Amino acid sequence: MNQILFKEQLSPEVFRMRIRAPLIAMSKGEIIRHGGSLGVDYGLTVSCYQADALGRACGACDSCRLRREGFAAAGVPDPTSYR
Repeated sequence: MNQILFKEQLSPEVFRMRIRAPLIAMSKGEIIRHGGSLGVDYGLTVSCYQADALGRACGACDSCRLRREGFAAAGVPDPTSYR
């Protein structure tokens, strides 16, 4: 049976959690440069909130705007297919 446990129910020895967010302090440009250095193929990624069935981005939503700005800031060509 599934149980929901709350922090208060666990001893300090049992309740250990660490949240890591290594990209939180990085700008979009820095994230794109870092991903590039790791070999990320950004042509296989989609950020758009309203991408079509072919994966083409709308080019108008906030996510598309931030993505374009990030690639521009990184000095990296944006491989995104926009409609």
